[in-house]
Parts: sequence; structure tokens; C-alpha cells
Amino acid sequence: MVQLLMPSLDLSFAALSDKTRRGVLEQLGRADASITSLADTFHMTLTGMKKHIAVLERAGLVVTEKVGRVRTCRLGQRGLEAEAEWIEAHRKLFEARFDALDKIILEMKQEEEDGPADE
Repeated sequence: MVQLLMPSLDLSFAALSDKTRRGVLEQLGRADASITSLADTFHMTLTGMKKHIAVLERAGLVVTEKVGRVRTCRLGQRGLEAEAEWIEAHRKLFEARFDALDKIILEMKQEEEDGPADE
């Protein structure tokens, strides 16, 4: 099977598939935060939050920096442009298919309303 997604898209979509990780991105969009404060905000263990942050870091969505004993998280430099482009392309594809389906349904309804063709 041909691999259509770039590895970075695979990592991004995997990272975005989790509600907590999406919440972390929203939180970091407002302000940088320590892993400890994020764990508190999301009512989870420090270990659990570290795992979520690691997934976001692998996808390039989050960057961490350790100063002393505190590891601070911030949004990564790369945005979600490639992911948005992929979604938009597939949205257009589905929209076209649904439009074609609507046309077929309308034609079938019209034929039903017109009744059987006279022979």
C-alpha cells in the first residue's frame, strides 16, 4: 500500500487525537506553562502529563525547556498548516461526492414524481 501521509502528519494527527493533548495545546496557546502546572490543570499525574508532552514534542507541536528543576512548555514554531491543507483537500473531496449524491437523489425523486414513462 502506498503511504500517502507524510510522517509529520502521522505524528501530528496522532498527537491531536487525544482530548488532553488538544487541551494542552489550547492552554499553551494562552501562556507557557510548566509540566507540573499542566498536570494540575488536567488533574493528572506528573508522569501522565510527561507522556502527553513527549507525544506533542515528537510531533513538533510543543517545545520544552528545563531551567533548574522546572520544565517549561511552549508551543512549537511549526503551525498546523500542512494538517489544515490535508483536511481541506479531503473536505472538498467529500463535498463533491455528497453534491453528486444529492444530484442523483433529486433525479430519482423527480423520476418518481413523474411516474412511469409512457410507452
